[in-house]
Amino acid sequence: MTEALPPSEELIRELSAFDLSVGELALALREMVLEEAPAAVEKFFRVYALVFWYSLTGRMTDAFVQVVVYAKGVNLMFNRGAELNDPDGVLVGEGKIIRHIKVRRPEDLKNLHLRKFIRAALKHAKSIAREKELAVRSAKPVARASAKRRPSN
Repeated sequence: MTEALPPSEELIRELSAFDLSVGELALALREMVLEEAPAAVEKFFRVYALVFWYSLTGRMTDAFVQVVVYAKGVNLMFNRGAELNDPDGVLVGEGKIIRHIKVRRPEDLKNLHLRKFIRAALKHAKSIAREKELAVRSAKPVARASAKRRPSN
């Protein structure tokens, strides 16, 4: 596995607003995501929670996983989690698209489902990217050979 790059100073500064134990959970999940998806682009923002999101394109609309940091814990959120195979009902959520796994204690990081769903979400994101690429290619007009025209006199 590829070792994750260290977090930026700005990210550390944002995490300092949270309890140390919550920050450590967030950083451990961050590392897990980047180990499983080393090509992912990482970005973050702060609203009512601190959110680190990961995509293969750098566009938020293409994000496949997010680490969402709250005061009392962290969620590993899957942007298209409802589309992932979850026969054991591990993923939490009732909405049409998003699902998550709660991480509240260091022991939760040992949950094998975390890496399994990160890999599944990454695979799903790649599949969607391929579908978009094929749709773009098929939508491009086909160049046709035009018949030679004689100049009109």
